[in-house]
Formats: sequence, C-alpha cells, structure tokens
Amino acid sequence: MKRAVLILMLVATVFAAHSQQEGTAVFVSGNEGHKSYRIPAVIGLRNGTLLAFCEGRVHGAGDFGDINIVLKKSTDKGRTWGRMETVVDYDTLQAGNPAPVVDYTDPLYPSGRIFLFYNTGNNHEGEVRKGRGVREVWYKTSTDGGNTWSDPVNITTQVHHPKQPSFNSAYNSAKDWRSYANTPGHALQFSSGKYKGRIYVAANHNAGDPQKQFSDYKAHGFYTDDHGKTFQLSEDVSFEGGNEAMAAVASDGRLIMNIRNQKGDVRSRIVATSSNGGQSWDTTYFDRNLPDPVCQGSILNIDNGKRKSVLAFCNAADEKKRDNLTLRISYDDGNTWKKNITVAKSPTGAKDYAAYSDIISISKNEIGVLFENDNYSKIVFKNIKWK
Repeated sequence: MKRAVLILMLVATVFAAHSQQEGTAVFVSGNEGHKSYRIPAVIGLRNGTLLAFCEGRVHGAGDFGDINIVLKKSTDKGRTWGRMETVVDYDTLQAGNPAPVVDYTDPLYPSGRIFLFYNTGNNHEGEVRKGRGVREVWYKTSTDGGNTWSDPVNITTQVHHPKQPSFNSAYNSAKDWRSYANTPGHALQFSSGKYKGRIYVAANHNAGDPQKQFSDYKAHGFYTDDHGKTFQLSEDVSFEGGNEAMAAVASDGRLIMNIRNQKGDVRSRIVATSSNGGQSWDTTYFDRNLPDPVCQGSILNIDNGKRKSVLAFCNAADEKKRDNLTLRISYDDGNTWKKNITVAKSPTGAKDYAAYSDIISISKNEIGVLFENDNYSKIVFKNIKWK
C-alpha cells in the first residue's frame, strides 16, 4: 500500500513538472464555443490576478468573420485559469486586437481602472485595403478587476483617418487610412517622469491604395493624458511596411516601439525611439539581433528596483518560420540582449509551432509568456525564470 502511494506521488510530481515545463493551455481551439483562439494579450493587477485576453473566432481560424474578444483570469500566477467570459461581441462581425492596460493614476479610481482597446471591422483586411470596408477603434473599461465592463466608447475619429462617409459621415479624411490595427498585445502607461499617467497604444495602418510588398503600411501610436477623455495621434514611424507593434518605456523615459516588418525584405524587427513620450520619433532602425519571420512580437519594461530597468522581448526568433519562441533580456534598454531563453521550439522543426505572444512580469525572477502554440491549436501560458 505504501509503495502504491509513493508511486502515485512520484507520477503526480513528474506530471506537475512536465505541465510546468510545457505550460498551461488557457484557450483550446474547438472548446468553449469557438473553433479557434488567436491574438493573445495579458495584464496583471496589483492583487496578483492575471487577465488573459484573446480573439475567440467562432467559425474558423480566419482573420475575419464572427470574432469575439474573450477573457480568462488566474489567481495563482497562471497555473490554473477560470471560466471564459466574453467581453466584446460585435454580433456576426469582427472584434479583435485586444490591447489592455491598467490606469493607476486616475484619482477617481485609486484602485485602478482597466482599459481594453480593440478594433472592429466589417470586411476582410484585403478588401478594407481596397477601400471596401472600415476598421474602427473602441475601448471599454472596468473598475472591478474585469468582472464587469462599461459600454463601448468609439474613438475612431480621434485616432484613425478613415475615408468611408457612406458608413459614417464623420469618416471622411483626405488621408484615407484603411486597414487599422492596435498592437496586438498589452498597451502601456508611463509610471513616472514627465509623461506620468500617459496611456499609450502602439498601432498601424495603411493609407491609400495597396502597394507592392505592403509598403503602404506604417506604424504609429495613440495616447491619452486625461484618462481616456481625449486622444492624440503620434507621427507615423517612417519605415515602410511597419505593422503590428508594441511599445515599452526605457530607463531614461524614452519610448521604444518594436515593430513587425511586413515587407519581409529584412527579416528582423524595426525599432523606433521617442524622447517626447511617443509623439514623434528620434531614431528608427532594424535591430539585426532580433530575427523575425514577419510575425508579431512583445516587449515589456520590468522595474527591478535598480537605476536601469530591464527590457524583455519575446518573438519567434527565426527568419523563415514561426517557431523558436525566445524570451530575450536586455540590461541596457535594448542596445544589447544578454540573455536568451527558449520558450517553445518544435521538436520536429514544424512551422507555426509558436507565433504571437504577450509577456508579463510575475515576480522578481519570473516572466509569464502567453503564446500561440502548435499550429494555432491552443494559447498557452508559461512561467519563465529569467534570473
């Protein structure tokens, strides 16, 4: 009897260790009312609760269709997750690109107010690029940790330049922005310095008729300094082909935006830096130390209690396929990446094994990675010890 108990304990220990190594499946395609789950985003609250968002695609894996934004929560650092909740349901059309952030500087909400920025669309991206549809920009808020949500607020005219007057008479900009997407992944708030309290959302758009190699795409950002009452647009990042982007704040207060190169001519990440809180850009360059297969990546500032904060970056570190998801650590604001940790890598070299991701600081030595895994069949959360 004692031997049997010992064997069961050993099996349980091995299983737990294996599960921790492989990560925890948070959203599994085909379960809970959706054929596919994609585009992860994650934030944490001061009480330790984690909120994982993604797109719940009702009928299939395509980027357009009946797509909801769904949410799950964890109270044990991502080891287990609660029931799925639907935060945004745009009827039979598309709601996506969740970009959450918590505002901790609004005196009206001293315990924090969650902002969830997202996009809606009424046609496929290819058709929207041709001027046959519109993408809109919205947000919802929650003051109770994501248990309930406000009515949606449409901020399209403040942060977008669509030319679709037949859809909305206010959408009549000569700039003719068409496709539009928030970062997918978390947004950010400046926690100190001149721009303390600013909420910043990285984004991208294309303007005018489609061009070869997606050169009509450019990255940009938008921000609010008054807790969501009004919004401002940044300048465009100059490089053509700038697509899915995410931003973080460096130790000296500069904003660093890390961008997907949709053109694919250079298989590495585009980096733009700003000394005025993301309003305009001082430098833009390719970071050749960050190879990329034309996919999304995530970046995060980690306050480690020292003069220089730590930057963490995660992407599929492969120039040809979405695999070899790698977490990188920089101690000098992204000038160099001293530590590289493999998060997920196909044992057979399969493509699309690890794709989009978002990252969050769990503790002084742990980073949580929420990522698409195994040919988009699931979204997994994994804790990585980085020091």
